[in-house]
Amino acid sequence: MGTTSAQPTPGASGNGLGRRDLIKRSAAIGLVTVPGVGFLSSCASGTGGDTDKVDKGKVTKDNPLGVNESAALEVVIFDGGFGQQYAVDAEKKYNEKYPKAPKVKHSATQKIQTTLQPKFNGGTPPDLIDNSGAEQMDMGVLVGKKQLADLTPLMDAPSLDDPAKKVRDTLRPGVLEMGQFDGDPVWIMYYAYTVYGVWYSKTALEKLDSAYPETWDDMLALCAKAKKQGIAGWTYPGKYPYYLPFSLYPFIGKIGGREVLDAIDNLEPNAWKHPAVKAAFEAYYELFRKGYVLKGTPGMTHIQAQTAWTKGKALFIPNGSWVENEAAPTTPKDFEMAVAAPSSLDSSDKLPFGTIWASGGEPFIVPAKAKNPEGGMEQLRIMLSEASSRNFTEQVKSLTAFNGGTDGLTLSSALQAGVDALDKAGENVVNPRLQDWYVKLQKEQIGVAGLGEMMAGRATPAETIAKIQGYADAAAKDPNIKHYKHQ
Repeated sequence: MGTTSAQPTPGASGNGLGRRDLIKRSAAIGLVTVPGVGFLSSCASGTGGDTDKVDKGKVTKDNPLGVNESAALEVVIFDGGFGQQYAVDAEKKYNEKYPKAPKVKHSATQKIQTTLQPKFNGGTPPDLIDNSGAEQMDMGVLVGKKQLADLTPLMDAPSLDDPAKKVRDTLRPGVLEMGQFDGDPVWIMYYAYTVYGVWYSKTALEKLDSAYPETWDDMLALCAKAKKQGIAGWTYPGKYPYYLPFSLYPFIGKIGGREVLDAIDNLEPNAWKHPAVKAAFEAYYELFRKGYVLKGTPGMTHIQAQTAWTKGKALFIPNGSWVENEAAPTTPKDFEMAVAAPSSLDSSDKLPFGTIWASGGEPFIVPAKAKNPEGGMEQLRIMLSEASSRNFTEQVKSLTAFNGGTDGLTLSSALQAGVDALDKAGENVVNPRLQDWYVKLQKEQIGVAGLGEMMAGRATPAETIAKIQGYADAAAKDPNIKHYKHQ
């Protein structure tokens, strides 16, 4: 979802990490402000370009990308929840490796679009950009207008830690695919890594003499047990019900297989009418029908729902791993925050318990007209080393796209739970793309108009499925929407 700390974007926070925005910090679910038409039209008309590029350096074993060792490098970082120190630290490593180059020109801002639009228009963008926050530039437009450099050379370069491994082979599941739109080129490097799922307090479950329910029958039984003690089973941001997919989508994928989620992403006819969708919707609707959802939830913001949860009014909440920092002000010291994959529906599920949604956030891009694109990619290669990854995790309590870097670190309960959940999932990590490809469909239509109405009891699962399928069909037929498909 891209880290954003800019209010009033749902999920944003003025302190801590802020939204790990999946905005998509994913890219996550369309919580970004889409750039105005002025940017969209003008970013393709910039002057300058290849003639301004620095000469490429000699490709060697120690310089696989052919970085010009004396050329300047300019980096712009989104100054949000993650801050900028992690980037500054990595830039120091760049200058240590290339001492003939000037000190990396570093700047940080929360106004990415405002700051960089003139540079894109003039054909003089920086060499590496952390394109995140409330003013995140529209990824689909940048790709469609050919404003980004293909990062495939970086992906195929040897990793800094182990030259026998390509950079692409050191990434966590789904990260590389998130940076692709049509075909093989990789346009975006999502640096942070978010785990989505069902969040809970280990302490709260222990007080009920219970463990996390691995089956839906056990989930309902635990909710009934909690209800007798005046505790709700679930809550969620009712004003922003597009949080529900954080646990609902992997639930659907677990029941019916990855192909169901792919069909939904591809806007295929009748994709939402798959039996797995029906089963998942009916299961969630049962939470409402049996009174297991915290009273007042439909009117709550993300902060209100999270606060009710940390205060023990509800056991479970669908969320992403940014919630640890975002809810820190109200989280008791003995809360023992944790995350788990969706419970199994029954023995006919196509994927095993542990299947979870996890994906990249904090999107880094190298502009096509950057003067030193090789330098920008090399900076990313340094950031994707174990040392830089560990530094990031220690500073901001978040995982990176590098598949490792946590050994020996003292992790918080929530972060450790995320690591454990990924270990348990193994290859069973799903990565729905609606929130990246179709912002309005995911946020306003599926989320607010669809799931929000169903979970508030104002629409049945059947009615909701029909409504959402209608929205998806309309999006598929809209000639003004750029359409993407899983390759």
